[in-house]
Amino acid sequence: MPYNTIQYAESDGIATLTLNRPEKRNAISYDLIEDVLAGLDEAACSRAGVLIITGAGNAFCSGMDLENLKQLGGRTHEQNLQDSETMAKLFRSIYDFPKPTIAAVNGPAIAGGTGVATLCDFTLAIAEAKFGYTEVRIGFIPAIVSSFLIANIGEKRARDLLLTGRIFSTHEAHALGLVNEIVPLDQLLPRARELAGQLLENSPASLQATKALLAAYKHEKLDTDLRAAIRENASSRRTADFKEGIASFLEKRKPAWNR
Repeated sequence: MPYNTIQYAESDGIATLTLNRPEKRNAISYDLIEDVLAGLDEAACSRAGVLIITGAGNAFCSGMDLENLKQLGGRTHEQNLQDSETMAKLFRSIYDFPKPTIAAVNGPAIAGGTGVATLCDFTLAIAEAKFGYTEVRIGFIPAIVSSFLIANIGEKRARDLLLTGRIFSTHEAHALGLVNEIVPLDQLLPRARELAGQLLENSPASLQATKALLAAYKHEKLDTDLRAAIRENASSRRTADFKEGIASFLEKRKPAWNR
């Protein structure tokens, strides 16, 4: 099917979903979320046995789109809840995808982009990529992604990344276990396809059953955590800090928090 914000291709049993807004550093827009969800459905129903997710241009995904940020201040609580549910659906759809997934991180993956990159089964990244859960720096709450992050790296390390909102390197991401391999840019997609080829040698039924089993271990807790995260994410958008954080970001100035 035709897409506006992604490219989708299949070859040799491998589906490749490319975030395709290079002029916006592949920022997450409502349209992009819709396209990614549709692309995931297409890959799940296809004969491809492995999915690779990557980005066009020099970035993997730079977080939320600027135009969407401008709109957030005028949205109702019900609309904010719906937005939060949609973001949770995006992350959950990647995390629960029935076939093995590989993120080929070709550049910065920030905020929601870090979520997309690290929720895949395997994350390959170039040394120059950057990561960061930067939501607290502009009055957001990294509620939804925190549900997954704590399970990945433990509470103490998650607190560091989520409370500081700092940018961290591919090497630190690798040390934390968020990145599996550091790969030169010219070898990134070839290595992703090589890994996909290794996975395709395994039993498709066993791969899908193993993924389903791993997801089932955390299914109930993740459901509970995400429900709470969606509520908190939506509620945070009504705070003075959120409004100031968005305004300062758009005006390219330091936020003046009310302490």
